[in-house]
Amino acid sequence: MPGMQDQPTLLRTRRNHALEHATIHLLSARPGRTMLAGHSDSRGFHLLGEVPTEEVESAVRRALSRLQAGEGRLAVHPNCGTNLITGAALAGTASFLVTGMTRRRRWTDWLDQLPLALLAAWAGLMLAQPLGTLLQQRITTEAHLGDLQVTSVRRIRWRGPTLHRILTVS
Repeated sequence: MPGMQDQPTLLRTRRNHALEHATIHLLSARPGRTMLAGHSDSRGFHLLGEVPTEEVESAVRRALSRLQAGEGRLAVHPNCGTNLITGAALAGTASFLVTGMTRRRRWTDWLDQLPLALLAAWAGLMLAQPLGTLLQQRITTEAHLGDLQVTSVRRIRWRGPTLHRILTVS
């Protein structure tokens, strides 16, 4: 029985997310690295960063080819928002549980619990890395691209950093 992540719109988004990550991996490996960020949707993805359009297009096409050749590891990226949200959720929840277990009558009670709250947050962050990677692999990306094709790579003109829109179909 197909899961929710297999619905057509979500599956396209997950595949585009994988292609976004693979593209960022390839662009990050080139000399003169630059800060990059992306955002995927069912029609493709945006790529923010000071990279010439020709290099973006080349990286997208190589990323597509490598994912289709079975290099699924490229679909997972350590700086993905999935990892960041997982870390924030686990650290925040752990801290809340530790500080919420006792009644606080004075503000100094909060200070007394601060070391334990920080330790709980640290433990949550340590758990977040493997859990975030697992969430990417199983829920937010799909390395098996099926018949996904890149239809265009274009630069969007605006006053901020360089922004590219990559469109796909499947």
